[in-house]
Amino acid sequence: MKAQEKYREMSIAEFFAKNKELAGFSNPTRAIYQTVRELVENSLDATDSHNVLPEVKISIKEVEAATDDKPAKYEVAVEDNGIGVPPNEIANAFGKVLYSSKYVIRQTRGMYGLGVKAAILYSQMTTGQPVFIVSSTDSSDNIYYKKLLIDIKKNEPVIIEEGQLLKRSNWHGTKVYLTLEGDWIRAKQKIIEYIKRTALIAPYAEIVFETPENEIYYFPRVTKKMPKPPSEAKPHPHGIDIEQLKAMVSFTKTKTMLEFMVEEFQSIGEITARKFLESIGIDPNMNPKMLIEKGNSKLLQVVATGLRTYKNFRPPRSDYLSPIGEELIEVGLKRLFNAEWVKAITRQARAYEGHPFIVEAGIAYGGNIIPTEEPVLLRYANKIPLLYEEREDVSYKVVSSINWKLYNIEEPMPLVVLVHVASTKVPYKGVGKESLSEVQELESEIKNAVQEIARSLRLYISKKNSERTLREKIVTISKYIPEIARSLSILSIPPDKWGTDGKNNNEKIIEKLVKIVSKSIELPKIDGKEEDPEKIVRSVIANVKLEQ
Repeated sequence: MKAQEKYREMSIAEFFAKNKELAGFSNPTRAIYQTVRELVENSLDATDSHNVLPEVKISIKEVEAATDDKPAKYEVAVEDNGIGVPPNEIANAFGKVLYSSKYVIRQTRGMYGLGVKAAILYSQMTTGQPVFIVSSTDSSDNIYYKKLLIDIKKNEPVIIEEGQLLKRSNWHGTKVYLTLEGDWIRAKQKIIEYIKRTALIAPYAEIVFETPENEIYYFPRVTKKMPKPPSEAKPHPHGIDIEQLKAMVSFTKTKTMLEFMVEEFQSIGEITARKFLESIGIDPNMNPKMLIEKGNSKLLQVVATGLRTYKNFRPPRSDYLSPIGEELIEVGLKRLFNAEWVKAITRQARAYEGHPFIVEAGIAYGGNIIPTEEPVLLRYANKIPLLYEEREDVSYKVVSSINWKLYNIEEPMPLVVLVHVASTKVPYKGVGKESLSEVQELESEIKNAVQEIARSLRLYISKKNSERTLREKIVTISKYIPEIARSLSILSIPPDKWGTDGKNNNEKIIEKLVKIVSKSIELPKIDGKEEDPEKIVRSVIANVKLEQ
């Protein structure tokens, strides 16, 4: 007789504990990188999303050396000066998977608060150590701390220790300390690169990073200008599915379908709502709760399908989004690469499946950029640097498909291309949030953004090449001015006056020749700047030595 299968419920915490690779914790190298990333992103969301100039401190310390059969253990600590976590929310915010302040339609770096909890679960599974959280809000007179674990079976926080201290300064923010198994040696370059790219995209932040070797990486704030914070958005009807519609109907306080359409969705007025309801045969006065009553599943499906396919809704609003902005992208690229030419663009908002998005791109060329066979690609989504799975990303597909020779760029090329996508719902390929899907609308916008800047770069390079040719012409001609002037001076006066008069005459002829040559050649303006040909002529003449 065959044994019967045993069934039991699995909590979401247990699911992630058993499938940690889904959240990017597949091995000790990825785990320590992912932990730093999740904590830093939470810190930045707690600061710049609330109009606070970020101050982020990161440290990694080895607390137990590696052995032949076990990786080393590290303490990862991240501190910020953000809004802090209310004391009554600390335990659930860090100890309950899928408990978050991010369950609204708003552009944030993280999704659903999964990342930090996954880091805590990994820490707990590899070292058994609790997470230590210290936090205080701006209005609080106290600093609160908690040590806690996550009850994996129940998905509940287990508080090991807690307390509060009287605040003796105006500090507010959050500090998180995690101990976990990791491979710093293999992860080092990725973590440093992640922090560099974070500093690039957030030049308004002050970031300090201390490595296990006590190396200090300091990225000072270079501007106080910040992107506008994202705001909460109502859902757009084109992005609604049946389950989301059921949830909205369950929580709505509206009494009629007309009110429901106008109050619960963005960009729908009464006239549009009436026309839509008429098109799908729904009474405007019907109570929306009827959609989730037993036996009305077909009616619910009719409404959900109608919402996604109705053509006369206005496009999703984009004013909820928080792009970085052209100025900040250019500031970041100039600081990190010291390039000779930098330009950025922020495209107009578009939408896919009812979700608004904005594509931004930047290109840095020349200067200290090391030439490579293909452009260095910097990928960002909602201001998050994406370092892994580059070749799986739609941005790589676009950038690698461009024939850069058409833009006067030869291999190896000193070229950096930055792509940033801001959206209330970024189309990631997986929970690890490392690459973006090939959504047609997104791919088209990325291509248009990169090519628009590339055309400006082509113009710059063309003018630069033209300037180089003209400069060589000026130099060639200018080399002969002293010799020609001396010959003309000798020929223009009698031999008995070749002394002082000859010298004076020679200088006058040189001056006239300098003016003639300078006026005959006009150098092109590059980025609004034009070099003075006369200065070039005089600098060449100054280095010419005539034989006596």
